[in-house]
Amino acid sequence: MTTLSLIVLKSKDIEKLKDFYQILGLDFVKEKHDKGAAHYASQMGNIVFELYPLKSENEADTMTRLGFQVEDLENTMNVLQAKEYQIVSPAKTTEFGYSAIVKDSDGRSVELYQK
Repeated sequence: MTTLSLIVLKSKDIEKLKDFYQILGLDFVKEKHDKGAAHYASQMGNIVFELYPLKSENEADTMTRLGFQVEDLENTMNVLQAKEYQIVSPAKTTEFGYSAIVKDSDGRSVELYQK
């Protein structure tokens, strides 16, 4: 059986990206391995979620879409809105549950679901 173990997002501003994902409930540790770039890592069960700096000549990928279950969707949405993150679809009940869609600081669509 194949399982997902690593997700890496690259950004020109990993501090701002880290702040976004912390609002969703992720805890990050700053890391640097040998001669590699300093980055942030968060352990989510068996998945490591990492944020790396993007080289200045490159643009962040905005086509990747992620989904997260959050403890309190209303509160999460209120914090994101207060910090002026783009709300694509406000929280509502759908066939998949209580969910919303927002954009992270790089413009990736992120689906949020109430646990």
